[in-house]
Amino acid sequence: MKSTNSSLNLLLVSLLFFGVFAAVCQGDNLRKNFYKHSCYGVEKLVWNITRTHVLQNPQLPAKLLRLHFHDCFVRGCDASLLLNSTAKFTAEKDSPPNVFLAGFDVIEDIKAKLEKICPKTVSCADILALATRDAVSFQLQRPLWKVLTGRRDGRVSLASEVLTNIPNPASNFTVLKQNFAKKGLTVQDLVVLSGGGHTIGVGHCFLFANRLYNFTGKGDADPSLDPTYAAFLRKKCSPTDTTTTVEMDPGSSLKFDNNYYVNLKKNRGLFTSDATLLTNKFSRKLVYELLDSEDFFTEFSQAMKRLNSVGVLTGKAGEIRKKCSVVN
Repeated sequence: MKSTNSSLNLLLVSLLFFGVFAAVCQGDNLRKNFYKHSCYGVEKLVWNITRTHVLQNPQLPAKLLRLHFHDCFVRGCDASLLLNSTAKFTAEKDSPPNVFLAGFDVIEDIKAKLEKICPKTVSCADILALATRDAVSFQLQRPLWKVLTGRRDGRVSLASEVLTNIPNPASNFTVLKQNFAKKGLTVQDLVVLSGGGHTIGVGHCFLFANRLYNFTGKGDADPSLDPTYAAFLRKKCSPTDTTTTVEMDPGSSLKFDNNYYVNLKKNRGLFTSDATLLTNKFSRKLVYELLDSEDFFTEFSQAMKRLNSVGVLTGKAGEIRKKCSVVN
């Protein structure tokens, strides 16, 4: 009887370990050339369509990068962010942190063209991952990171899940570290992805107005913010401004580079979530290391590959949507 109990306990432990291991390594089910036989040339087609859109809209790389990031942080990289709200539920895209996101039309355009060539084959999740890589890489004319494919699309999208998962621009280091750890991402990923995500694009004034006008609730500015930069921002943004945007990486917001870290070292990070990277010894060390452009591109490539595997659906999970905005 004792032997039987020991064997049963060993089996339960093994099953538990396998379940945890499978959950952590779900990204291992993705692979290179997933569509080689089912939709040959899909990556080239995505590249060509994305290139056309970027030429028409130079801000698209920042928009798609943000779209992809926000999708992966809620339910994983399953394109749940692309779903529209219905009479029964409010979708992720209609949650406050996501209402200013853009680029949905580009993903739908790519999806529509692929459906004509390879119906019910290429997932919206894979399209978003590929198009994001291609848009960000466009200026350098070479892929900045590898995208393994084989993702499937989620069927659930809930606005109620967004606020508890998307990192807040007003968060301190401890909270940001926890946000990333929940997704299996490290402090290094936090620093690298913050730089990559904020070196292109713009930010709305209301997301950092408290740093300029009421940091401690006494009508003061954040003392960690460079005074000259703070004065510049006050000229751009009033305390109650909800529409104006400013460059997150002044003078370089359309160029994907490591200039974010140059500005951050000068205490010119736009958000509290940027400035807080200098408050931790390890993350501050990483900021200084990423002042080397080659190191930044290398580390960003690795971080994006880890982000791309967060919570992915593979095999028979989820579905392949016919349209990215609605479930089948």
